[in-house]
Amino acid sequence: MSDKPKKTQKLKARLPRGLEDRGPAAIAATREMVEKIRAVYERYGFEPVETPAFEYTDALGKFLPDQDRPNEGVFSFQDDDEQWISLRYDLTAPLARYVGERYGTDSLVLPYRSYRSGYVFRNEKPGPGRFRQFMQFDADTVGSASPAADAEMCMMAADTMEALGIARGDYAIKVNNRKVLDGVMESIGLGGDENFGRRLTVLRAIDKLDRLGERGVRELLGAGRKDDSGDFTKGAGLDDAQIRKIETFVNARALVAPPTLAYAGDKDVAQRLAGDADRKESEYDVARRIVDMLRETFSDSKLAVDGLNELVEIARLVDAAGYQSQIMVDPSVVRGLEYYTGPVFEAQLLAEIPNEKGQPVVFGSVGGGGRYDGLVSRFRGEPVPATGFSIGVSRLQAALTMLGKLDTRPAFGPVVVTVFDRDRIADYQKMVSTLRSHGIRAELYLGNPKNMGNQLKYADRRNAPCVIIQGSDEKARGEVQIKDLIEGAKAAAAIASNQEWRESRPAQFSAKEDELVAGVREVLARHDVSWG
Repeated sequence: MSDKPKKTQKLKARLPRGLEDRGPAAIAATREMVEKIRAVYERYGFEPVETPAFEYTDALGKFLPDQDRPNEGVFSFQDDDEQWISLRYDLTAPLARYVGERYGTDSLVLPYRSYRSGYVFRNEKPGPGRFRQFMQFDADTVGSASPAADAEMCMMAADTMEALGIARGDYAIKVNNRKVLDGVMESIGLGGDENFGRRLTVLRAIDKLDRLGERGVRELLGAGRKDDSGDFTKGAGLDDAQIRKIETFVNARALVAPPTLAYAGDKDVAQRLAGDADRKESEYDVARRIVDMLRETFSDSKLAVDGLNELVEIARLVDAAGYQSQIMVDPSVVRGLEYYTGPVFEAQLLAEIPNEKGQPVVFGSVGGGGRYDGLVSRFRGEPVPATGFSIGVSRLQAALTMLGKLDTRPAFGPVVVTVFDRDRIADYQKMVSTLRSHGIRAELYLGNPKNMGNQLKYADRRNAPCVIIQGSDEKARGEVQIKDLIEGAKAAAAIASNQEWRESRPAQFSAKEDELVAGVREVLARHDVSWG
């Protein structure tokens, strides 16, 4: 029998499915996007607020897929009091809880206008471009029932798209109204709480129009659909007559204002293009024709008529504010969440974007929102009107990267102070501190200082704009050597010894010790180096 100890099993490093690790370039691009979005939101008078990533599950709302199984759709656990707690599904339900706790107190000025950004979490099947964690950036107005609040959300969404570099005509802010859709549901026999599940299935099917096309949506409205992987999604079980009535409503804009069609691959995705600068009639005129057509069908539903009137008013307001070509009424827009109670809006990219295989595709939705008058009311027992808009930062970043509108190059690293003489670490650390005190990113080389070539390779791999070297000769003269790595990176990578360094000094100059900061700034200015 062997006494040889058992070999310890090595833990396998692996990333959970549906999540991603992000490096400096992606993080820098996100920061750039978030600051541009923030600037627009603040220009509209919104102020920041933060809520935790966790909420009590029952606070997240009626829209959760299955109340009997809190883990369905969200990531949940029970705390030590056996209360179900979930990672937030979006940023709207936590805001409703936040407002509900403070409503009617001096700490909340009504109408309450706030914005917030952060990661949200979905316990759903991941796929290409679909992650279980992603970032959103929301703005909401709570306490105003005016259609002007909804119109303002649409205008702010348009301004945000253009602030991020998306040209007018390459995006559209599409507007619909859930009141009208609720009238459609009643007319096909899906009204009432007993039909909540099927109604939600219908809403989510229509919400996939741009991704699955009319054929795919029709399958989801009927018996169900099998995707490319072979997985089957059960449908709403509607009959042909019910499906036709929904399709008439969804295609209302196409019937009164024939769209330009763009097809993605071999799918029957009919993308309704907007933003035509040459369009001669106003969106208000188009909206009135859509509403006139639908009013005939739904005249017996007060809810539907109220919703149609709100759509006309929003179109009138955005036209008056000069947003005739960016914002359009389109009944094909649904938004999949159940808590919307009135106008809903969606920001869609219309330009074709090359995918990972270089094939042009229509990217579709990158943000959306709507009116949710019942969400805060659940905490108050009284009507509390609210409306909001959310940018899908992660999704929009992917689109902007594909369009070449984000700088995805590695960000510049810090200036690296090398260690030429081991016994002078304190001198080198003082240089680092001096640079930092003047707002320059800097670090001391903390690896083995035996080989200068390795230090230079390290700085090059860190994408450092320059390195600082001071040997005994330079110290005696009260000088430092500043090597511009942007100019001399290739030559520096080949240097393997101190002797070679003394014989070949590309893109390098001397500076007095008290001119260190000025010399480094000269290199940074020469190459327009910025750390964000």
